[in-house]
Amino acid sequence: MNIADFRRIALSLEGAQESSHMGNPDFRVGGRIFATLAAAKLGYGNIMITPEQQAAFVEELPEVFIPVKGGWGRMGATHVCLELASEDLLAGALKTAWKLRLDLNAKTKKKSPAKIKAPRPKSSRRPSKQ
Repeated sequence: MNIADFRRIALSLEGAQESSHMGNPDFRVGGRIFATLAAAKLGYGNIMITPEQQAAFVEELPEVFIPVKGGWGRMGATHVCLELASEDLLAGALKTAWKLRLDLNAKTKKKSPAKIKAPRPKSSRRPSKQ
């Protein structure tokens, strides 16, 4: 696999859009980044997954999946060695990251304006004093 394959597969996911973050291509769904090409010069694509998912991916294929160094890696950012990844493997990894962002979007989605009730106007009548 290569950078063009990474881009093609990422953009094939429903709702995925290419954008840019800190001068590097990224891929978003619902405005959230699920993958980047920040380490493309090193032959890596990056996926944004949970630390638990990352641990499982790294345990299964440590030569393909490598945690990003530092804080981003501790939060689940993971390099994918494109040269060693098959199309199915890369597609599965990207879909995992994409689905995670879709699920986060669904959990944090605010009520649409039509569903928000307007505050009730205060009554102009005052309660009578007795």
